[in-house]
Amino acid sequence: MELRQLRYFVVVAEELNFGRAADRLRIAGPSLSQQIKALERDLGVRLFDRDRRSVALTSTGEVLLTDARAVLEQADRLRRHAAGLSGGEPVRLGYVNWRPPDLAEQVAGVADLRVDAWVLPSHAQAARVAERSIDLAICWVQTADLAEYELEAALIGADELYAVSTGTQTSAVAAQDTVVLVDADTDSWSSWNLYASQFARDTGARIERVDDGGITGPAFFEHVRRLRRPVLNSPKGQHAALPPDLARRPVVRPAPYWTWSLVARRDETRTAVRGVIKALTDGVGTLGLDAAGAWLPHTDPHHPLGQPLSQPRGHP
Repeated sequence: MELRQLRYFVVVAEELNFGRAADRLRIAGPSLSQQIKALERDLGVRLFDRDRRSVALTSTGEVLLTDARAVLEQADRLRRHAAGLSGGEPVRLGYVNWRPPDLAEQVAGVADLRVDAWVLPSHAQAARVAERSIDLAICWVQTADLAEYELEAALIGADELYAVSTGTQTSAVAAQDTVVLVDADTDSWSSWNLYASQFARDTGARIERVDDGGITGPAFFEHVRRLRRPVLNSPKGQHAALPPDLARRPVVRPAPYWTWSLVARRDETRTAVRGVIKALTDGVGTLGLDAAGAWLPHTDPHHPLGQPLSQPRGHP
């Protein structure tokens, strides 16, 4: 059980409408529903009676609503007290699976940085910044996310994605000859699914739909073996060791890049937060995104740094 889930519970109880609550919290409706279900599982009770037309608190939910509000109020008091004792409120940063290896050194003397241990998908981390659960997040975002949540993004990292294929061949493979996996679990893989779909649309790569979380890990390797075609690797598997029967192959024409943004609220005025942003983004440069043949989704806020495709779609 997380404080965030309690906050979601309180807002849904006040709105008695998941759509309005999601808008108020600035998160996706399905994600809100999943978090409420997770809270109900953790507590072992049903908090709401719901159908397609209405949402109502159960008798148990009515009792626990008072307790939830008290817990959130106490947590807020604890944060304020801790901030007073430390001489300043810490800067809270969330991330997905990548962060600068020298993160602590970069912000030393700038701020008291607390890295949140709750590793969540990109869309969830961006939503947490918007709802002020954390101050900064390192994640993948789209221009529309920044507008919807009133966020800003600065480039902090980039991964050049590669393909994995059976055998020992390590030569480059054209993007149009690759396969991209799209998973049915949109709560976990929303960002990757969007990226993969745009990559396939722009390059002619083939989409393979899966429902087993096989974007990474052993299930991903099984898909490579089953498909017997080069499969685009996701950023979550960027540094995973490959089994001996599989090989890593560069992707060209174009070369796909996945960006990592440092995301903050546009109205952020705290000196410590702005100091962390400056410390982590100064001197980052373009990270190869301006190279000829680099590809980013057109919805990526860093897309203008890239170059047009070096060849028309469908041509080597």
